[in-house]
Amino acid sequence: MWLRRLASAAARSMQQKKVVVTSQAFDETYKVLTSAGLHVVKNQRTEPWSRDELISHACDAHAILAFMTDCCDRTLLDACPNLELIACALKGFDNFDIDLCAERGVAVTAVPDLLTVPTAELAVLLALGLGRRIREADHVVRSGAFKGWMPTLYGSGLAGAVIGIYGAGAVGRAVAERLKGFVPARLLYADPIALHESTTNNSNVTMDLANNLDDLLKACDLVFICTPLNPSTYHAINSENLSGAKPGMQLINISRGSCVDEVAVADALESGHLAGYAADVFEFEDWILNDKPDSIEARLLSHPKTLFSPHLGSAVTSARRDIEHAAAEEIIRWKKGEQFLYRVN
Repeated sequence: MWLRRLASAAARSMQQKKVVVTSQAFDETYKVLTSAGLHVVKNQRTEPWSRDELISHACDAHAILAFMTDCCDRTLLDACPNLELIACALKGFDNFDIDLCAERGVAVTAVPDLLTVPTAELAVLLALGLGRRIREADHVVRSGAFKGWMPTLYGSGLAGAVIGIYGAGAVGRAVAERLKGFVPARLLYADPIALHESTTNNSNVTMDLANNLDDLLKACDLVFICTPLNPSTYHAINSENLSGAKPGMQLINISRGSCVDEVAVADALESGHLAGYAADVFEFEDWILNDKPDSIEARLLSHPKTLFSPHLGSAVTSARRDIEHAAAEEIIRWKKGEQFLYRVN
């Protein structure tokens, strides 16, 4: 009897399209997929699979629901000859070789509109926390040293500051909209494409275009890095333009770690030229880069004028649920032979 059941289950599995979910996901995400008759293999750990584990699960898969810890390169595609779709539960798809995927006939989708608000909120949180020295302040209270008010831990605020946005896409504009309530003296931005007048009018935020990134760094008290990672933005923040930045500038990175040279940032902090660095993203996360570092620059971790979060830009429960659902719906469209909403290749 059990042999017949096993054979029946194997036969059903052969008739189903196999989908691999590479990270722990919401139950609702799995239900969307399984209710469509898909055979779902899922990672039930919070830790990502190793590359070998991913390949062992995905080698016969037809679709992958991928997350930030994943990287799609030639090795993965060679190991997964049946693969037709990678549905990414993320916005920035720079860890996925979309051109090679297109060449192999593998569609790649992303969810660009669902991470903007929580990421912009976190950007402002990091800026406030860095300027108001919240990391040091929290330590004073927890250590037992706090005995009442003292004239110490003075920091900086956003009101009256000249603030720069590097990258005026959806996230950059959302950050600017949230900064408006803090009444900065001026908002500047640097982007290869100038914002259309209708875009600035719709957002109710006025931003002035800087001539280039170097000029933005020279003019601003605080700069938010909001640009995607591509060949032109790799190490866009580097030792050369940091040396010419406004003395005492603070830097907030919520885009991709490799948009900055972390070694150069550490040097600028140690020299005192840079007053602070906050980040939610780090160079070692950019898996697609062959020469990426293995870990965060140690001097950044030990420096008192830094503030970090572990890639929490979209880590709002409702947002993460919606992101996964959107990626799962792309898989359903693929199964039904329908057109994708957010294909990127």
